[in-house]
Amino acid sequence: MSQKTGPLSHVRVLDLSRILAAPWASQILADLGADVIKVERPGAGDDTRTWGPPFLKGPDGKDTKEAGYYLAVNRGKRSITVSLDKPEGQRIVRELAKHSDIVLENYKSGTLARYGLDEASLRKINPRLIYCSVTGFGQTGPRRDQPAYDFLIQAMGGLMSVTGEKDGRPGGGPQKVGVPIVDLMTGMYTTVAVLAALARRNETGVGDSIDIGMLDVQVATLSNQAMNYLVSGKVPARNGNAHPNIQPQDVFSCADGDVILVVGNDGQFAKLCSVLDRAQWVDDPRFASNAQRVRHIGELSGLLCDVFAQWKREKLIAALDAVGVPCGAINSVAEVFEDPQVKARGMLTQVPHPSGVDMPQLGSPMRFADAPLQTQSAPPLLGQHSDAILAELGYSADDITALRRQGAI
Repeated sequence: MSQKTGPLSHVRVLDLSRILAAPWASQILADLGADVIKVERPGAGDDTRTWGPPFLKGPDGKDTKEAGYYLAVNRGKRSITVSLDKPEGQRIVRELAKHSDIVLENYKSGTLARYGLDEASLRKINPRLIYCSVTGFGQTGPRRDQPAYDFLIQAMGGLMSVTGEKDGRPGGGPQKVGVPIVDLMTGMYTTVAVLAALARRNETGVGDSIDIGMLDVQVATLSNQAMNYLVSGKVPARNGNAHPNIQPQDVFSCADGDVILVVGNDGQFAKLCSVLDRAQWVDDPRFASNAQRVRHIGELSGLLCDVFAQWKREKLIAALDAVGVPCGAINSVAEVFEDPQVKARGMLTQVPHPSGVDMPQLGSPMRFADAPLQTQSAPPLLGQHSDAILAELGYSADDITALRRQGAI
């Protein structure tokens, strides 16, 4: 096992999960220095390995078996193939659990109990274990046995009802977010939960069991839209890019392209009016406060559209930057990685992939002064570390050969 730095370099994670939500959590833990052992099905592995195109190109320019989707959520981990339906495979998982701090899994309720690998069984082996289950609907309730995907939960959890253009306008109707945001947020909540349990274990000496449901996460992250409804009784509606509580915040068209304007307070609004040579708007009772601007946003937006249409985009952005009013272009994904700020923060790195090519990887947004994060290894090939991990558990070369012959790994 390679020497790691990072604040979790003393922690081992047994990752029995696949797809995205829980693997996103284990990738964050790997970024933080944890030794993450990813358990995969022999011959198949994580479903996301085949969720392409696109696939990583090998040295010969041909597609490898590694889809971009898989590569996005599995850096820094070690892969071992284990057949959970074989007694020999179950014994391997129990041995790994014995020497782990955290177990992540996202199987349907009751599945791992059939193999003797559920929370109750593994806690008998390791009372200090932090066992975290990540599912679509959690371990209780009428939907606990049903599968779920990000798209479904975005719809069920209300997110799509407030995302997209207004009905009746061009392109109007419910929209999902352009990244699997519920999966990603579920991974974030999972990470927070297991780290909290880890901190508590330092005080109590015993582990804990954590139940994370994607629908719960989405309901929680309705945030201001949920509270807008709960305090007013008025159901939030889709409003395009306009913010429901703070104005002006929207997309506006300049003479040569679109910009994002984000005015967060009355002071910034006054600065905007100064740059636009519309000082009279500051004292206009319709626009003098944020609450009034929200109530009269239709009128204000019309005025802003007329003025912005007279400006060149880069000139307007520069003028507003100079006075501290947030404004910017809408970057494509390609343009994001050309942004000087993104480059300065090292958010794009290159790492050697086992196929023989250097592959791009997103950097971690976390920065530590005393426990710096190392550049992570590439997402592993299927079963890349099986032999090494089994050797760490005390298996001999002959033992490993026998396990492979039996189809256990």
